[in-house]
Amino acid sequence: MTRQALARRFMIPAMADYGRQLSMVRIGGYVAAVMAPAALTLVLVGVNFNNPRDYAFLYLSIVAVLGVAIGVGPALVSAALSTILVDYLFVPPKHTLSIANAEDVVNLIVFFGAAGLVGTLGSRRRNAQLRSQALAGELQRANIDLARLNREQAAAAQVAARLAERDRQVQVLEETDRVRHEFFANVSHELRTPLGGILTGATAVLGRDDLQPTLRAELDEVAAAAQRLARLVSDMLDMARIEGGAIDLRLDRVDVADAVEAAAGRLCRSSPQREIEVQVSPATPEVLADWDRLGQVIDNLLANADHFAPADTALTVAAVADGDTVVIRVIDRGPGVPLEQRERIFERFVRGSGGTGLGLPIVRGLVAAQGGRVWLEDPLPGDGGRFAFSLPSA
Repeated sequence: MTRQALARRFMIPAMADYGRQLSMVRIGGYVAAVMAPAALTLVLVGVNFNNPRDYAFLYLSIVAVLGVAIGVGPALVSAALSTILVDYLFVPPKHTLSIANAEDVVNLIVFFGAAGLVGTLGSRRRNAQLRSQALAGELQRANIDLARLNREQAAAAQVAARLAERDRQVQVLEETDRVRHEFFANVSHELRTPLGGILTGATAVLGRDDLQPTLRAELDEVAAAAQRLARLVSDMLDMARIEGGAIDLRLDRVDVADAVEAAAGRLCRSSPQREIEVQVSPATPEVLADWDRLGQVIDNLLANADHFAPADTALTVAAVADGDTVVIRVIDRGPGVPLEQRERIFERFVRGSGGTGLGLPIVRGLVAAQGGRVWLEDPLPGDGGRFAFSLPSA
């Protein structure tokens, strides 16, 4: 809002306040215009001066005070009443409004004119003073509003600047994230081909019967390292796809018992010494999921449990219907998740050592992509980690 607009805004209320104030004062002024001359007359008559007309100037004082303090209307009323009182009480013939000689007529006319002039001038001065005071007050309030408006505009400008800077930072972060995803994806793709060659060659050589034990052991280490690196590359690709929203899903009806049994069998082949308890009722509903991605979720949770649980303890995979979802739990008897990691357990590179640190984040991303959620439950007595996820029933 401009200064001119603020001035127009406050000018009308200022004049309205001034008018109301002036009206209230004038009501009392007309009362004073009658009472003051009457009181002065009583004093002059009571004192019984030899020539009361010599004190007629006192009436002019009353008129002047009324004009300055109240306004022209009460001043003129007081002037007219004073003229009548002087004529009636002090100008011969007394106690009548008739005038005996022309000199007294002139004196009364001059008296009334002087009284009216004094009252008018005083009233104008009073009106100007009241108007100035009212406008000064409103201008002061307008200046206060202008100052507040300036502060608000400055604050708004600061907020706009911060928002613009935040938008710029968000754009930078989004661009950085995009470049990082592209980098991981490109590196992973570039590594898969040579890793495949290494694994194929090592497997072919290990199939020979004439290998020396030392060479066979070294090739076993090469193959194992290549497999670990291949898993890392696969995890990096999956993480890049999840964060980029590029997961390819083929949702269908999946039997939970079959998916759990298949994942348990895969872990038994990689960790033959590990005992796995499967607790899935045949009445458990099917879920709407991608068979391969559901298997990957259970594989990652079982691998995580196998990594942290003592070798002589069993892992448990259980499934139960819960409303319109099916909840699948993977439970180990290990040390559990430290309290300081519980809130961040599904973030990248958080838990433990010896793994890629991407297994649980991939679980979260794959479950969310299939319309479910994953969480860490409080352990029961004898339990270590209790990881659970839900998927919608088919």
